[in-house]
This record gives sequence, C-alpha cells and structure tokens, in this order.
Amino acid sequence: MAVHNTDADSANTAVRAFLTKVGEFYLGKGFNTGNGWGKIVWKTIRDDVFGGACAYCGAKNVKLSIEHLIMFNRSEYGLHHPGNIVPVCEPCNKRSKRPDGNYATWDEHLRIVCEQHGQLSTYGVRLAAIRQHHLKGEFRYPDLSREEKEAIRVIASSLYQNIKAEVDKSLALYKELDKSFVSKR
Repeated sequence: MAVHNTDADSANTAVRAFLTKVGEFYLGKGFNTGNGWGKIVWKTIRDDVFGGACAYCGAKNVKLSIEHLIMFNRSEYGLHHPGNIVPVCEPCNKRSKRPDGNYATWDEHLRIVCEQHGQLSTYGVRLAAIRQHHLKGEFRYPDLSREEKEAIRVIASSLYQNIKAEVDKSLALYKELDKSFVSKR
C-alpha cells in the first residue's frame, strides 16, 4: 500500500482500467473477479483448473490471489482476462527480476520458483498446465496479432502520459486559483 499517492499511481490505475476494458472487449462481457460471473470464473480457475493450489509452487491450503501471466501493467500490457490469470500464493506473487532489472516472464519466474523450492522436476508439469489454461483452455487468452499488441501498447502509453500530465495541470490550476481566491481570505 502506498504511503502517498502520486501522479504515476493515478496513471497506472488508468492503464489497468484500460487493459481491463480491452480484456472484456475480447471476452465479450465484463470480468469483475469480485462478484457475479467473474467471481465464479476465478473460483473455477483457482479450484478446478489448478486444484486449489498455487500455479507456481503447488502450495495448498494457503490464501491464493490472482497473478496475471502477462503482467497487467504499462510494460507488458497484459489484459485482465480469464486466460491471463492463475492462482498464486503470496510469496510467488512477487515476480522475479532478471539481472538487467526487467521483470522475468511468467515461465522464467516459474522456473525460478521451482528451483528455489527444490522442485525443478515439477517445472515441466506446471509449465504445461499453465500453458494449457493460458493458450488452449476454456478461457484461453486472445491470440493477439502484433498489430493489436502494438495498438494496445501505444494507447496505454499515451493514456499513462496524459493522466500524469493532467495531474500536473490540475496542480498548476489549483496554485493559480489559490493565489487568486483562496489566499486572499
């Protein structure tokens, strides 16, 4: 939880809202995992597809949260879509970083988790289960063309920059109003 909110926080929230809407566009309906149909789908993925276990380490009887395989952010532009989510435990929900400082892909992260838990022998089975869900399962992720991915990236990047700029403009406007009206009391 942020100690204070920044212009980047509001911009990131706007990008995630956009990625949610694009995911819903491809899905053909809303996907709110907090209630209704979306919650039922999330529980199906968590309990039926992955057996109530962490998709990465296999932990059971722990609190599981949503992990977006293609990260749900302005660097990877993963959609909020049933085919892009898997259940993970809290430790596994912290994506590994590569030596260059960039986040690992989900399959790189899976390998790291399996190595850290001394479970490298389970890597192939877990990889196949996640790929089956992500690419071929009932709720498979949309097969986006290079052009579609680029369009999502361009719009999300523009949205991020525009929201940050709006926060700065709003502060400048407030300062001007404060100087003209508020401070004259």
